Amino acid sequence: MNSLRITTWGRQSLIVIVILLGGLVSCDRSRSERVVMLTDFGKISLEIYTAQAPLTASNFLSLVERGIYSNACFYRVVRMDNQPGNQVRIEVIQGGLFEDSLVSIHPTIAHENTGSTGILHTDGVISMARNEPGSASTEFFICIGDQPSLDYGGERNPDGRGFAAFGKVTGGMDVVRKIQSLPDSGQYLVDRARILEMRVLR
Repeated sequence: MNSLRITTWGRQSLIVIVILLGGLVSCDRSRSERVVMLTDFGKISLEIYTAQAPLTASNFLSLVERGIYSNACFYRVVRMDNQPGNQVRIEVIQGGLFEDSLVSIHPTIAHENTGSTGILHTDGVISMARNEPGSASTEFFICIGDQPSLDYGGERNPDGRGFAAFGKVTGGMDVVRKIQSLPDSGQYLVDRARILEMRVLR
């Protein structure tokens, strides 16, 4: 009789432990991180979706925490008026390390497309720039307005696999738009907008 009670109590305890662990996992799945980016033109606040895009988000956060973006910049702006050769037009600003020699020393990451993450390229979303799928490492862009052609199945990239969105601007879209309006030559800024600091807020 006593052994039966102990066994029943043990099963109940196990169920409680499983529920608690499940709750912890559930909380972990809903986690996100906050990043602040200070530029020549003001502050941009970001929410990074670590649960929905764990690989891309963790790569970006690691770069931020290691100070890789301490000498980064926004260098490319895409507006409706400066992409005459594109039938599928977008509006973004692109930033990162810019120099190929700096970008190439960082490992590339697997491609987390919007079909798997559910993070669509809406206004303010931050996403990884790439060539072929799996080539992203340090360079990123921020959407101005909704950009569905950058999602999985979108037509901006010929391979149809879209880009890896991993977060969103929560403050400072006025700064993003200001950078987008700066003078450019062939989409590249005449004077790059410096990223003075980028840090994770804990």
